[in-house]
Amino acid sequence: MKVFVKTYGCTFNKRDGQAIEGVLAKAGFSLINNEKEADIIIVNTCGVKSVTQNKIINYIKSLKKPTFVGGCLTKMIDFSKLKVHIFDTNTISQLPNQIKNNLKTNISNEKENHLKLPVIEIKDLQIIPIAEGCLGNCNYCSVKFARGNLHSYPIEEIVSSIHAKKILLTSQDNGCYGLDINTNLIELLNNILKLKQDFKLRIGMMNPEHVIKMLPKLIEIYKDPRIIKFIHIPVQSGSNKVLKEMNRKYKIEDFKKIVNEFRKTIPNICISTDIIVGYPTETEEDFIETKKLLEEFELEVVNISKFAPRPKTLASQLKLISTEIMKERSKILFNIIKN
Repeated sequence: MKVFVKTYGCTFNKRDGQAIEGVLAKAGFSLINNEKEADIIIVNTCGVKSVTQNKIINYIKSLKKPTFVGGCLTKMIDFSKLKVHIFDTNTISQLPNQIKNNLKTNISNEKENHLKLPVIEIKDLQIIPIAEGCLGNCNYCSVKFARGNLHSYPIEEIVSSIHAKKILLTSQDNGCYGLDINTNLIELLNNILKLKQDFKLRIGMMNPEHVIKMLPKLIEIYKDPRIIKFIHIPVQSGSNKVLKEMNRKYKIEDFKKIVNEFRKTIPNICISTDIIVGYPTETEEDFIETKKLLEEFELEVVNISKFAPRPKTLASQLKLISTEIMKERSKILFNIIKN
């Protein structure tokens, strides 16, 4: 049976896509890169942004073949009106059985160990999931409903899985790795760097509230030539008031300290961040604080998203800022990062 797998979203979701392919290949399915020739189509969804959700729904509606939909969206929205089969991030290993038995739904709240699933990897590039879920409860984010609370994988399992020349460590928030199993990211990284093999290691997104607590040790680790000099720290807003209203667990001063310390010690560091413009409680004064932040720090990578309500979140109950104001604020920020 020929299967085409379409994956949307973050690095972690791409790794899930590789696992979906690996599980299917091991079960005897034929993987192809052309949906026109496929007998079955698998859609591995992302639920972070509403614009991505709309793109995914439109794609699913366009399909004329048996379709199995997995990923984060299956626990965020109702797919019952679409003629599709549903699985989630906890039932990837059961997908071959679901397909063979034509099961309509396979959803579970019991986490699978994604590290142990077979994968179809890109040559010389290995995406390694170090945990699933997170410790946050951000008022705008619906990923928590899909991925749940933090579940970290043991250090020895992660270290023993490494074999490629380029490694991407990924999770919903690498910063909180290990806090549920009496360890932490620093211990994990130190154990990885004990390996004698030649590799380059890129550390995925870390939220500021965790980075600030391990800042000196993390900077020391970044001095190792095998660590790619890139750090993704999503700040979301330059206003402490908005950060509190988003239920983010840090202050803007923490973010500034992280950036300043990294730049002082690792001069060639590439710093990436995320900004949500037009959060419902964002006043003109709050927006000016975000504008000042971007002007002051001239960050190497800035991902700007206009606020859009996500299913089941507290922020979805708030009154939206007008489209005109949101567009204008977004335009101002884009002009800053362009220059």
